[in-house]
Amino acid sequence: MHSREVFIGIIQENESLIYKVAKLYTNSREDEEDLYQEIVYQLWKSFPAFRAEARLSTWMYRIALNTAIAHLNKAKRKGNHLPIDEGLLNRTDSTDNLKEEQAKILYDRIKQLDTIEKAIILLYLEGKSYEEIASITGFTATNVGTRLARIKQKIKSQIKK
Repeated sequence: MHSREVFIGIIQENESLIYKVAKLYTNSREDEEDLYQEIVYQLWKSFPAFRAEARLSTWMYRIALNTAIAHLNKAKRKGNHLPIDEGLLNRTDSTDNLKEEQAKILYDRIKQLDTIEKAIILLYLEGKSYEEIASITGFTATNVGTRLARIKQKIKSQIKK
């Protein structure tokens, strides 16, 4: 079952999941592409050990987020801090200018959160339940709910400023 073709199919079906994590945890298009490749590589390395005890998306999010956090830690050790690529912030599928601006503002605020907060809000915006988020992050569902409420309040207060 764990063949190359199956893996490629899984990556193609879940490509948006990987791109969202890569985009959220990087500040330039080049870093986003590097992180995307690193996540795919880590998924490939871990694929033979996947036992389907958790949902496929849970397993992929866990690896993607852990890889992204490791990538951030590596970048911090290097001391490279690149400015946010404005082109990435402006990319949306919507043609409605108001929605585009709102998405840009929200995305900008999410990028300012710490690594754990980014992960939780990303999973929430993906429609994951508290239990699924807890499974991916290692927190309890109650703790996820508490953290999520604080994150929402933090973002709301930043937007009001």
